[in-house]
Amino acid sequence: MTRKDAEMISSKPQIVNPAFRPATSGYAETNEDAAYIIGYVPVANLPAYYRIAKRAFDFTAALIMLLLLSPLFLLIYLAIKLDDGGPAIIIQKRVGLGGRVFDFYKFRSMIHTQDHTQLNKEFAQKVIRGEITKAPKENNGLLKPTTNGRVITRVGKILRKTSLDELPQLFNILKGDMSLVGPRPSIDYEAEAYLDWYLPRLSVLPGITGLAQINGRSSIPFPEIVKWDLKYIEEASIWLDIKILLRTIPVVIGMKNTG
Repeated sequence: MTRKDAEMISSKPQIVNPAFRPATSGYAETNEDAAYIIGYVPVANLPAYYRIAKRAFDFTAALIMLLLLSPLFLLIYLAIKLDDGGPAIIIQKRVGLGGRVFDFYKFRSMIHTQDHTQLNKEFAQKVIRGEITKAPKENNGLLKPTTNGRVITRVGKILRKTSLDELPQLFNILKGDMSLVGPRPSIDYEAEAYLDWYLPRLSVLPGITGLAQINGRSSIPFPEIVKWDLKYIEEASIWLDIKILLRTIPVVIGMKNTG
């Protein structure tokens, strides 16, 4: 981490622009606009050439990777099915560009016969609000709910450790809901706990990787993740995207801050 990066992380959070506040009063879903959990968030005013080039690169790269990795997709699908017979892919509601909710795809890594929503929701919202900033000792430094080891499946442990559970998000990229690089999308109930100054992270497409993912990932507090995301938006460029993608490779191969 450079000195400039360290100063950014330690600086007092600021609301980038009052216009980023939700269009509705409060964070509840409205009848008029059921697709938005926290109200509409204005989209970042990025250069047209950047947006076009980024979309073209995302679509092309995602399509090529899906074609090349199709045998791996099949192997993972079969492995999950043979492990416990449950669904191989799960669909979550995540909050993306402008605060819009979309269907988010992942390979399932948790036991399908047990509902984990309430436990995850309570813990995640405390993390989002900054009430939990240190990981449980049992979690190897990761800010995730403590489990007894029986919630994640045998195949799921491998998928999480290698980040292979994230591969189905390539379909999200083809659909235009996500990008290769950008802030990681929050689950709908996580976004309900957002503070005002977090909202600008919703002004760009969410990504599979980003500055926060190469600087600590699940081991750093959420407010710090937001600061990395705001830094990315302020400095957005194709060159920055390429650097993040290149730096993601050793993070994934080294299986850092995963689980």
